[in-house]
Amino acid sequence: MIDDIFSIGRRRRGYSVEGRVALITGAGHGIGRELAEVLHDRRASVVLVDVDQDAVGAAAATLGERALAIAADVTDRAAMRAAIDRAAGHFGRLDVVVANAGVVPRPATVRTLDGRDFDRVMDINLTGVFNTVRPALDHVVTAGGHVVVVSSCAAFAPGMAGAPYMISKAAVEQLGRALRVELAPFGASAGIAYFGIVDTRMTHDTLDHDELGRELDELLPWPLNVRISAAQAAGTIADGIERRAARTIAPAGWEPYALLRGAINVVLDSALARDTRVHDLLRRVEARATPS
Repeated sequence: MIDDIFSIGRRRRGYSVEGRVALITGAGHGIGRELAEVLHDRRASVVLVDVDQDAVGAAAATLGERALAIAADVTDRAAMRAAIDRAAGHFGRLDVVVANAGVVPRPATVRTLDGRDFDRVMDINLTGVFNTVRPALDHVVTAGGHVVVVSSCAAFAPGMAGAPYMISKAAVEQLGRALRVELAPFGASAGIAYFGIVDTRMTHDTLDHDELGRELDELLPWPLNVRISAAQAAGTIADGIERRAARTIAPAGWEPYALLRGAINVVLDSALARDTRVHDLLRRVEARATPS
């Protein structure tokens, strides 16, 4: 059995994206747009999907040949199925799918969180991943291709003042693990991408431009507070696709946490529950969200 496992790993090395077709959601901005450029530079054809029609159209126009823009909302299951069908019909195949679209809510505790905000995060970050991946799987299996679901290092970090995001990304992680096993018998593969803090517009809106968000950010110790650029994140995903990697993590400082999270989180959760700085911050988060 061990020999079989290693032989599978050997067969899956070296998956060049040249000549293949890759579909990316959230491709109008940030990581998705950078990834489209990286894969296009590596001679793949790319399908850029985003709810922002102007942004995704401009991104595809910048790339020129071998790029197709599709405006679609990942929360709309019928629209995503139509987007997958259009992509496969336009290029004649679909090899790689990257479910990247995601959002972050403003800091709030579970007690003060608006249920509509919770639903929006789940609809985009989790159900949107399913809506993207599910209609593409027959194409990916036929091509012997690869799926990437973008989770986050938040999947294994404490969820204080941001539980919906952490919950959604932990669920995406489990979806990616299931896909990895379920696609293997058919010659296809799947991987999970985990990132810490990526310097994108979403990060600026959530952390940098929000007073309480900045304080939450300051609670992170080094190296967990290290930021990477969207281009670095995109390069990590692209390299992972070409290795058929089961997982990719960036920045590297999160790797020990990922490997040892079972033990670390027991200690960390206890420490945070006793930390008076955290208590003060959470009281102010609730005060902002709760009418006086």
